[in-house]
Amino acid sequence: MGINIVSVIILLGVLIFVHELGHFLVAKLSGVGVLKFSLGFGPKIIGKTVGETEYLVSAVPLGGYVKLLGESEEDEIGPEDEKRSFLRQHVLKRMAIVIAGPLFNFVFAIVVFSVIFGIGVPSLTSKVGGVQEGAAAMRAGIEKGDRILAIDGDKIELWSELADIIRDSKGRELEFEIERGAKILHIGVVPEKTKGLNVFGEEVEAYQVGISSSQEMVVKRFNPFEAVLQGIGQTWSVTTLVVVGIYKIIEGVVSPRELGGPILIAKMSGEFAKQGLIPFVFFMAFLSINLGVLNLLPIPVLDGGHLMFFLIEAATGKEVNIRWREMAQQVGFFLLMMLMIFVFWNDIVRIFGW
Repeated sequence: MGINIVSVIILLGVLIFVHELGHFLVAKLSGVGVLKFSLGFGPKIIGKTVGETEYLVSAVPLGGYVKLLGESEEDEIGPEDEKRSFLRQHVLKRMAIVIAGPLFNFVFAIVVFSVIFGIGVPSLTSKVGGVQEGAAAMRAGIEKGDRILAIDGDKIELWSELADIIRDSKGRELEFEIERGAKILHIGVVPEKTKGLNVFGEEVEAYQVGISSSQEMVVKRFNPFEAVLQGIGQTWSVTTLVVVGIYKIIEGVVSPRELGGPILIAKMSGEFAKQGLIPFVFFMAFLSINLGVLNLLPIPVLDGGHLMFFLIEAATGKEVNIRWREMAQQVGFFLLMMLMIFVFWNDIVRIFGW
């Protein structure tokens, strides 16, 4: 229990800091005054003022905020601060400040994934651990213990490389170069279309040859350039997965009961922390992407809601009526609170197995 609490405090603290740092830095670079930089909401626990900005840690650690000079119509601003007021900035500058928070979450994920790929990722080798009875691989003569060295002349080392080639084959014959003991064999295999379930539980068709991996592992390291490319690719893959997941929930394919809240995050962060630093920071990067995507949803009170209003302003040349904005903010806040209650309830149901 103790490690769960400590790990989730570290995890949420880092992710909130990264997100708010994006807003903070772009606001400063844009010449906008920053009055507060808070980790958490609610009553202040500790704080220190440096220059015009008060840096503080607040009691409720489920978010954070950066309070900008003149971000509300009700803020009283002296003539000398007009140029540094958020609402007096060009709409594109305001959009940049708002989008910087989610953007920093994605950049953070790229950095973390790149470092992990540079250090080395444990990966399954291309050694065959099993052959399915009657499948294409068995008919072609592939055996358990074979090491697949290349397919159609392209060298491979990892099981993921092998799986990608088979998946993309579209059913054409593939030439496997196989190491069996001291022999090197060349065997033609025709992948077969099969049905299975994807990560969302939907039935999909895929090409397979009927082999499974062994448990043999190797640490795959990438040079700095390759590691960054892998980091960008991993971030894109996770982002796509999160976006599609949200769509599947709206579509009704995935049950909203699959959503988790702070209790589930605390439990999972503790489990990853026990596995070591790399699994923990990998999970942190995964959650950072989730945070970035969710904040870009066009829901008032979230960054995406503010961007929606600014896009309307940029397109029409006029600010959205303040009354409409306030009403939308109230609706957005209500929806956000309902979502928080719902995911808390999901967590409780999981704990007690209801």
